[in-house]
Amino acid sequence: MTTEDPAEGQHEVGARWIGPALVLASAVMFSFSGVLTKAIDAGSWTILTWRGLVGAIGVAIYVQIRNRHRPMREVFQLGPEGWLLALVGGIGSVTFIVAFKNTFVANVSVIYATIPFVAALLERLIRKEPVRQRTTYAAVVSLVGVGIIVSGSLGSPNLDGDAVAVAMVVLNALYMVLIRTFQDTDSVLAGAASGPLLFVAGWFFTDPLDVSSSDIILLVVFGLVFAGATVLWIEGTKLIPAAESGLLGSAETPIAIGLAWIILSEAPPLTSLVGAALVLVTVLGHARADFKPDPLAVRR
Repeated sequence: MTTEDPAEGQHEVGARWIGPALVLASAVMFSFSGVLTKAIDAGSWTILTWRGLVGAIGVAIYVQIRNRHRPMREVFQLGPEGWLLALVGGIGSVTFIVAFKNTFVANVSVIYATIPFVAALLERLIRKEPVRQRTTYAAVVSLVGVGIIVSGSLGSPNLDGDAVAVAMVVLNALYMVLIRTFQDTDSVLAGAASGPLLFVAGWFFTDPLDVSSSDIILLVVFGLVFAGATVLWIEGTKLIPAAESGLLGSAETPIAIGLAWIILSEAPPLTSLVGAALVLVTVLGHARADFKPDPLAVRR
């Protein structure tokens, strides 16, 4: 007869909550991206240069701490595949900021929520992985939702932002697929490397030093929030199933819309709300189905 240590049981229960708590905290931090982008008066390239640099420093510190027992020269070595990841991630960051600057936060956040379905399509094209029927149906419904959102921007300047947001989804989905393809590459380090690339590129389009004191504070905060959200997401995703991580990460969308509404008084049009509802219900339903255990597998 064995007895269970109550302290050990409490420790296991606490440990099970660490992963979900980290991913949810990451989603909350990522949801501030739209509000911070809108709140900063500086242009898109200025935001990109400083967020990239500050974020890269923060993530690099995390990478060094995580690998403190390895030689620094070995830790921070990126091959061609790593630099390709950094380049794609950097271009994706450009579209991310430009989209937020040119359309509603709600539109960008909801369009971004369709990224799992675009990633599934790209995996089919690049990695020849099959696409589940459920994912195909969800992608079609989400596409209808995005179409409704974009229709509300026809004839307005927001249409450009919506178009960039669609490009953002494709680039970031490609980034996710490349991470899976280049499994021997440190994707965290590659993500940090995209920051300096953006910082250097930004000098060709703007003067990053020409910013107000209030913008400098917000830019540093933006970079730290980005670094913190990235680290929390990485650590949390290691501890829980991918489906659960995706389900918790989708909380970013409604939080981002709510923050824009409360802080910026940015009320999206009816078409954005209808499209958002359709996309969110589809994404959450798909994630919930992935997270739900297979009864046949359980019986086996």
